[in-house]
Formats: sequence, structure tokens, C-alpha cells
Amino acid sequence: MERNSERRRLPPLNALRAFEAAARHLNFSRAADELSVTPGAVSQQIQNLEDYVGAALFKRTPKGLLLTDAAQTALPALREAFDRLAEAASMLTAAVDGRRLTLTAAPSFAAKWLVPRLGKFEELHPQVDVWLSAGLELVDLSTGEVDIAIRYGAGRYPGLEVSRLIGETVIPVLSPDLQATNPLNTPADLAGHVLLHDGSPEPDDSCPDWTMWLAARGVRGVDGARGPRFNQSSLVIEAAVNGRGVALAKRTLAQADLDAGRLVAPLQIATAVDFAYCVVHPKAKGRLPQVKAFLNWITAEAEAHEAALLALDNGAGI
Repeated sequence: MERNSERRRLPPLNALRAFEAAARHLNFSRAADELSVTPGAVSQQIQNLEDYVGAALFKRTPKGLLLTDAAQTALPALREAFDRLAEAASMLTAAVDGRRLTLTAAPSFAAKWLVPRLGKFEELHPQVDVWLSAGLELVDLSTGEVDIAIRYGAGRYPGLEVSRLIGETVIPVLSPDLQATNPLNTPADLAGHVLLHDGSPEPDDSCPDWTMWLAARGVRGVDGARGPRFNQSSLVIEAAVNGRGVALAKRTLAQADLDAGRLVAPLQIATAVDFAYCVVHPKAKGRLPQVKAFLNWITAEAEAHEAALLALDNGAGI
């Protein structure tokens, strides 16, 4: 028992924190600002740590601070240890409130795809309370405040666990009433329609706008830049539902309205894009039971969604 206790004997945590911050900044004042203490307090903590290890940790030169060889050797392991401590603290917090699952997603995906399905998850897991935050900004998942994010992008999110959910295509859609009064049977028919533009901010060069779409199909005499523009995909879809024109819509988001007959896609021309919807989370969060349950559920929902689209496309000959 004594040997185990001796093996776990550690210097004060505050001294280690002061050293890590000072080593990262190579400046005691900036480390002090980060830790909300005085530079003198940082210096004292560093001195305490040097006394503990019996070696200097910094070299003071005319150009500023430099790490000693011993400090450079130990710093990566210390940073990893602090990362593990942060993960453990996050897991402790989640364990105390194991009923809560916090999610973040873009507003259009949340409104058009996720929220209509969440009732199924809640029926399967009534003990879990889902807290959903919809916003366009990328939430910093390293803080531990959010368990899972659903992002639309290229799938490169360093330091996070990433699983692809659903690929995306864009397709021209309009309301059934508009199709009945002003039929859209060929791309050239767009000359007689108002074009609705999806101005959502995702920087995906592979996603065509109307100008690109018309040019790819050799349609002339139509100004692809004219028409109303909306900063969220769900808004351009709603405008199409309300008969304001033809939208070049993200199909994943428009599919519920197509299935319900609020929209039609008479041209049946779907253009694939590079971006996809991905579910991402810190590795430590993946150990939580409510996170595991949600990941299993949303993966199954995404697979069912893509299978249904494939069956529709095969039936329509797309």
C-alpha cells in the first residue's frame, strides 16, 4: 500500500498547470493572464516545481525563455495528461447527469431532418433528455458542454471521432400547384419561372448554384443570378412549398416535403455534391451510454433514409 502511494506521489497540480502554460507561451506574463494569477505567482509555482524535480525547467536568455532539455522531454506527456484529465472531468459531469444528451446541428438539418425523427429516439430511450441547439457556428466540442455535433462538410474534423451519415445531392423542386399552372418538363422551361437561391454559407465548390446548373445543361436565355436568395436551406425549401418559384434544393432536406406531396421534382435531375452530413464527437464522449445509444440510432436512421432514396431513384430511373 505504501509503495502504491509513493508511486502516485505528484507535485502540486497548480505547479504543473503553471509550468504547462508558461512552456506553451514561453512567457510568464501571458501564462499568468491565462491562469488569472499574477506573474509572480506563476514564477513561484515554477520555482516550487523546479525544487520538486531538482532541475531547472527554463533557461533565461536575452531573447526570452527557452525550455531545458528535461522540460522539453516531459512537456508532451504532461499535455497529454491534462487532456486526459479534461476528458475524465467531462465524463464525471456526464455521469452525474446521465439523462442529458446535448446535440448541435445546423438549423436547416435540425428542422427538416433531425427533429421530425427525434420522437423515435425518445420512445426508445425515455430516460434520456435531448437538448438540441441549432446554429450555423461550429461549436467547440473540446469544452465538454456539447456531446455530439452533426455537421455538413468534407468530413475532416481533427481530434474528433467522425462518422459519415448521409451524402447530399441538389435537385430542382417546386410546388404541385405551380407545376400544374406552369409546367416544368425540361430545363429550358425554367425561362418562365422565378429561380429561388440557396445562399447558405457552407463553402462547397462542388455544390452548383443556378448559374452553374443551367450552364451544365446548355440552357441559354435564363439569368441564373436573378431571383430571391435565402441564407438557410430550409427557407428556400419553404419558399418553393409556398409556390414562389423553383428551388435548387438539397434533397436530404427537401425529401420530407417531396414525400408529403408539398413539393414535386418533375425533372428528376439530381446532382451529387462533395459534402456530406457527419456526426462528430470527442472520443471520451463516445463512452457515455446516452451517446452510444444516439449514435446507434442515428446511424440506423441515416441508413434507412439513404436506402429509401435509392429505392425511389431506381423506381424513377434516375
